[in-house]
Amino acid sequence: MKIVIVGGGAGGISTASNIRKIDSNCEITVLTRDNKVAYSPCAIPYVLSGKIASFDDIVMRTPEDYKSKNIDIITEVEVTSVDSNEKTVTYEQNSKSTEIKYDKLVLATGGNPFVPPMDGVNLEGVYQIRNIDDGVKVQNAINDAKSAVVMGAGLIGIEIAFALMEKGLNVTLSEMMPQIVPRSLDKDMADIIVDYLEEEGINVVLGKPVTKLIGEKSVEKVCFGDDEVMDADLVIIATGVRAELDLGRMAGCEIGRWAIKVNEHMETSVEDVYAVGDCVESKDLILGSNTISQLGTTAVRQSKTLARTICGKKSNFNPVLNSMVSKIGKLEFGAVGYTSSFAQQNRIRPIVQKIEALTRARYYPNAKPMDIKVICDSEGRIIGCQIIAEERVAERIDTMTLAITEGLTCFELSNVEFAYAPPVSMVTDPLVLAVEEVSKKFN
Repeated sequence: MKIVIVGGGAGGISTASNIRKIDSNCEITVLTRDNKVAYSPCAIPYVLSGKIASFDDIVMRTPEDYKSKNIDIITEVEVTSVDSNEKTVTYEQNSKSTEIKYDKLVLATGGNPFVPPMDGVNLEGVYQIRNIDDGVKVQNAINDAKSAVVMGAGLIGIEIAFALMEKGLNVTLSEMMPQIVPRSLDKDMADIIVDYLEEEGINVVLGKPVTKLIGEKSVEKVCFGDDEVMDADLVIIATGVRAELDLGRMAGCEIGRWAIKVNEHMETSVEDVYAVGDCVESKDLILGSNTISQLGTTAVRQSKTLARTICGKKSNFNPVLNSMVSKIGKLEFGAVGYTSSFAQQNRIRPIVQKIEALTRARYYPNAKPMDIKVICDSEGRIIGCQIIAEERVAERIDTMTLAITEGLTCFELSNVEFAYAPPVSMVTDPLVLAVEEVSKKFN
């Protein structure tokens, strides 16, 4: 069996590795336009800040490493056509065109950074961060820059803005929406992070889109709205990612609202063509409708399902909740499920409670404040949670992910057993305190 995988990101490389764990005989070829594989783009901001010493440190495997597993990775190529009737893929490398046959084709084409249509985006000093090469360019540019504007206050935008601030630049974080991280946080929780960013010296501009970039050869100024102009010799565009769908359309795959449609086995509408990662739609756990989940963790989970599917073993990919966590400076923040505003937009009446607790026993040294917000539906079923603290956020978001996945109500979670020791928790865990408080609203 000949398997061709287009894309060397988390979805593509993980699919290749997982297939090889199951089947030692099939031929696996991975085609990627990048020159490096098996690294996490999520680590790029932490290399820029200096917390990770080098971009080399975030590359976990090389093409040669995969060669030893009988996985052929062809780098720096551009796939130009897919013929699902003849089962062929054509790619170009060094101006030479090559056609290869496949029995099974995996589209792991990921996404491309969205660049707003405006004047000045092609000036020198304006960057997007998609891969390590982009990160290296920004790292080099930091040495000569004094002021930077980061467009887009999603996770990557916030992390990059903080990294540039730590390197001594005068940084402005810009978001056209009235709050940061609007998909994962409600405004009251997002405002806690904004306050922290501003305390650390980052200027945060909300509710004003960048309208154009100004400069002769290199960027010099950034325009907000109609009248506000700010100096900047470095601009990072972090305004989101759009699924790369050209090859999916070429193969004849059904396209949904955002990306390629797949079933629970990661099969597309075309026989023997599969898709994973940022280029596919996933099923939302709460509503049951299609959504996008452009997270590395989602791509890796999908790759395991797909590997078993291709190798003839039963496996389903579960619906998603888009759980996330991030760390900037000393602050951690995470979320899972719906915000109260998103619930309302989808005709769910949210019952909400926000509490303040501590990360350790009150009397134990260095106990840190923890803000928790829990969102339930009208029946008490937990549908969302947001947490901000200086420690112990990720494991609690994981706990709430499991609770939502299992359909627990706030009443049920309030009776669940939690471990306790003064250095790591309060005697009544903050999650229990939060769901106990929201439970009172149902009496």
